[in-house]
Amino acid sequence: MRIIPAIDIIDGKCVRLTQGRFTEKIEYASDPTEMAQRFQDHGVQFLHLVDLDGARTGRITNYKTLERIATATDLTIDFGGGLSMDEDIRIAFECGATQVTGGSIAAKEEETFLRWLNQYGSDKIILGADARNEKIAVTGWQDTTETKLIPYIQGYVQKGVQYVISTDIAKDGMLQGPATDTYRAILETANSLVSSEEQTDKEAAVMNIHLIASGGISNMDDVLAIEEVGCEGVIIGKAIYENRIRLKELENFILEK
Repeated sequence: MRIIPAIDIIDGKCVRLTQGRFTEKIEYASDPTEMAQRFQDHGVQFLHLVDLDGARTGRITNYKTLERIATATDLTIDFGGGLSMDEDIRIAFECGATQVTGGSIAAKEEETFLRWLNQYGSDKIILGADARNEKIAVTGWQDTTETKLIPYIQGYVQKGVQYVISTDIAKDGMLQGPATDTYRAILETANSLVSSEEQTDKEAAVMNIHLIASGGISNMDDVLAIEEVGCEGVIIGKAIYENRIRLKELENFILEK
């Protein structure tokens, strides 16, 4: 399972929100590039970088921060927030993103999202499926739709999506544990999409979807619980910044794997 620390950006600074509320912002580090370098120094290879200004306005905003981090580190970066036009995704990739996450665009403009999926490939485009009360939320989590989470993911997996990041918004920033039951249900649904012949190979069935868990991680026991569920990756944010999980612990976990 991949360890993926998160850096959320507002005004070029590293912050964390609680349940996506912009009114509950804590600034942890003024220089996101230095934070990314610290992650790399502890053996981390992946980074989840979110442009919160972009998520709120609907256009990529902090792409210079992405470019600085990509230039200063060897981290594999997935980037999201405000990707609503072809120009946005082009900028993200040109500035150093390895993958991009489409959240609001997938919910609002399916045709555009699927075109990106076909153009760039399923290894480059991540479906952002974040939910409040099991319903998809968009526009930086400011709006909640009536679309149910698991059927939504199921529909996109059938259309070629391989990578999914799913955050239970109620868990985000709360340090009260991840939504393991939800992730288990998502993976079980993905398994049901494969043929009966493939279902005899449980591991192959699980690999039908690369599910990345996000939200609520508070300690290494939570990380292990996510691994046991079968998620391909786990995004860790506030637990790192609040020293609930130390970077040395993550380094040891990565080395053991």
